[in-house]
Amino acid sequence: MPSPSTRPLIGVTGRRRKAGQIAGFHDALGHLDADLYLTNYNVDVMEAGGLPVLLPLDGDPLDYLPHLDGLVLTGGADLEPHRYDYAPDGAGTYEPERDDVELRLAVGALEAALPILGICRGLQLLNVATGGSLHQDVPAHSRYDVDPAGSVHDVYFSEHSRLSLLYGDGTEVNSLHHQTVHRLGDGFVVTGRAHDNTIEGMEMPGRDVIAVQWHPEMRPHREPVFDWVVKRAASQRAAG
Repeated sequence: MPSPSTRPLIGVTGRRRKAGQIAGFHDALGHLDADLYLTNYNVDVMEAGGLPVLLPLDGDPLDYLPHLDGLVLTGGADLEPHRYDYAPDGAGTYEPERDDVELRLAVGALEAALPILGICRGLQLLNVATGGSLHQDVPAHSRYDVDPAGSVHDVYFSEHSRLSLLYGDGTEVNSLHHQTVHRLGDGFVVTGRAHDNTIEGMEMPGRDVIAVQWHPEMRPHREPVFDWVVKRAASQRAAG
């Protein structure tokens, strides 16, 4: 029997669509649900030394946490505004089932002290899960007219922050979001900002939690946030 892998298990969130929305499925299967996971996240986790565990929307999300060593909260649709006590402004696209599952998952992972990396929606989710709020529509940041592997603007990092240790003073990023942090969630500090002062990086001091507003998984080379979350997860796994 092969020996168990020593790679840390990193939970990766996805999204759900009807099969009929996906090219290549037969019409007879169009009513069935399909879970989608962008391969970029999984490849970066694996190249950093981890094993991605694709987390479905089914079952109690807290049942998955004891089996995981770390968590990546991925990008996707907007969170419903009522989650942070705002009225919708009409500009959002929502996935209530995903919100339900991932907010419980985020809170549970924080309580379990799992290493967490939040990306784009994942940053916004962590902010809302800890009592923060969002600007619902900042269209200038939604730059789908630019190759996602390319650069739109710079992000500058706070001195001595984890992000500055990983990236230096700053880095070039893409920009594929139309929502941004408004009120900061409890326990977070801002450690990365864009030229217009938009919050692009957040951390929890003393906790293994980093969240970024850009999409590092779409950049041409693996970014160090993936190495960070896998390394921290491996340390937790080794500690038992």
